[in-house]
Amino acid sequence: MNDRSETQIPQAGAEAGGPSPVPPPAPAPGLLTTLRSRLPGTITAVTIALAATYIAERYQGPQLLFALLVGMAFNFAAEDPRMRPGLDFASRTVLRFGVALLGARIGLEQILALGAAPAAIVAVAVAGTIAFGWLLSRLLRRPATEGLLTGGAVAICGASAALAISAVLPAGRDQQRFTLLTVVGVTTLSTIAMVLYPSLAGELGLDARQAAIFLGGSIHDVAQVVGAGFMISPQVGDGATLVKLLRVALLVPVVVGFAHLFRNGHGEAAGAGARPPILPGFLVAFIVLVALNSTGIVPAQIAGALGQVSRWCLVIAIAALGVKTSFRQLAELGWKPVVMMVAETVFIAAVVLGGIMLTR
Repeated sequence: MNDRSETQIPQAGAEAGGPSPVPPPAPAPGLLTTLRSRLPGTITAVTIALAATYIAERYQGPQLLFALLVGMAFNFAAEDPRMRPGLDFASRTVLRFGVALLGARIGLEQILALGAAPAAIVAVAVAGTIAFGWLLSRLLRRPATEGLLTGGAVAICGASAALAISAVLPAGRDQQRFTLLTVVGVTTLSTIAMVLYPSLAGELGLDARQAAIFLGGSIHDVAQVVGAGFMISPQVGDGATLVKLLRVALLVPVVVGFAHLFRNGHGEAAGAGARPPILPGFLVAFIVLVALNSTGIVPAQIAGALGQVSRWCLVIAIAALGVKTSFRQLAELGWKPVVMMVAETVFIAAVVLGGIMLTR
């Protein structure tokens, strides 16, 4: 037999020493594959959120804080690679969807009904607290982003603001852990304020309108504002909620300002990650919902339902973030962030009280 006839003829490119053929790129995963990969982590976050909600209702505690703590107890689940896609989806996409739906709770007529004096007090308190947070971060030699994050969370709406602001800050090594510590801190301080501030309002001799401005202008989370206000009277509860919604409305300009700051490279950590968009999509949705709610197009029942969906999205996102973080990681951040949040809490309460005394 002819040996040459049995020998495979090499490709011309290989004989000439040319490059080997490049394999075709792997096809992108389909929608069904993506959904399946996210299912385990997402179901875990939802289950933890349900458990935390039951505990919060049973013991009348802060829902978001329980979601975070229960999630952290399941930190071992984050080591399973099957959990990661769903946890990332819940802690980012679901979070931003929840922040967007916050707009359904706000209408321009509610803000205009407050009058000029409370609006001025709130605006000064929010801007001053954010600036104070930045100054504290400089004095304590912490990154400026940490001062802006804690200052914004204390100034606007607690945990919800912390999550929204964190979404537009450059991704740093400790950003996620610091965000979670901020959520724990502002929720804890907000709960303490809910208990103490109604008594303080009575000791200071504040009337119903002044008490509403004080509670709505200084307590961090919406739920705790409502709780503190109705501890005094329904009138104070309604007024405090309106003042608080004005602070929530300031979330848009603050987050847009931060996004613009770090997008243009002026922030300390601007080069640490991908540049955020100048106007994130979830804030566009927030603005659209505020506009629709202001025109009366959205029925009150639907607006209330969207508010509940928003709350659930935030609880699920916090649960997912908790699973991805351990107590040891939070402890590694040290004592300085705690000092920052306590000082900012005292600062905004002092500014609001000072404004009330000046406008008596």
